[in-house]
Amino acid sequence: MDFDSELRRKLQILLGVAIVVVGARSAYIVYGRYEERKLAEQPKPEHALKADYYVTPKKLHPYDLKSARELTHQPVWVKVGYYHTYYPYDVARRKAEFGHEAGTLLPLEKLLIQDVVTGVSPQVRGSKQVLARFAMDGKNYAVPIGSEQGEDFKIYSDDIFFIEDPHELYKHWPAAVWKAIDNHEVQMGMSELQAICAIGAGSLEGSSTSYSRTLHYANGGKPLTVTYRDDKAVEIKAGP
Repeated sequence: MDFDSELRRKLQILLGVAIVVVGARSAYIVYGRYEERKLAEQPKPEHALKADYYVTPKKLHPYDLKSARELTHQPVWVKVGYYHTYYPYDVARRKAEFGHEAGTLLPLEKLLIQDVVTGVSPQVRGSKQVLARFAMDGKNYAVPIGSEQGEDFKIYSDDIFFIEDPHELYKHWPAAVWKAIDNHEVQMGMSELQAICAIGAGSLEGSSTSYSRTLHYANGGKPLTVTYRDDKAVEIKAGP
């Protein structure tokens, strides 16, 4: 009898322990599911977009000479420097001297367009060039901004010029960055867009990826090679 009593007592203890363990495990599972459900119901944080993505520069969408002459209503700023060649322009003869290149427009160079005209380039057969005429250092110049063939115009001034001051469009950029851009310098930490504003467009190296990219910049005859990681310049060196 004593043996049976001792056995029953041990079995009762084991059963009680088992009940406690199972209960605790069940409570843990219920609590875990509750926390998962609560977490799932919380609003998911959205990745903050860079302020640059919210900038939408105005465009004129010109389709003929008259609409293109809206460029004369305000200053313009060159979007991509060291790329667009301009030529001396004879106002009296209404003729651009395509045989004599005067230079290339600088990054974010500010211009006052005086007129939009057409001219015949010996390098382009069968069509006329649409030209934006401006003055610089007391001399007249013209830069091609499109073409005319018959009555068909193709004008790409929206790709060449800002019609709003970039300093205002991107006023969220730090003053130090703008100082470097205005001096046509690229600095560590700059984004690709900021580098374009400073030294013009670059050509992408073939081994680049979306995260790590290397670009080569002509930089108006002073070539540079810049490597970016997560859209920040991490290496700047003289190019070939």
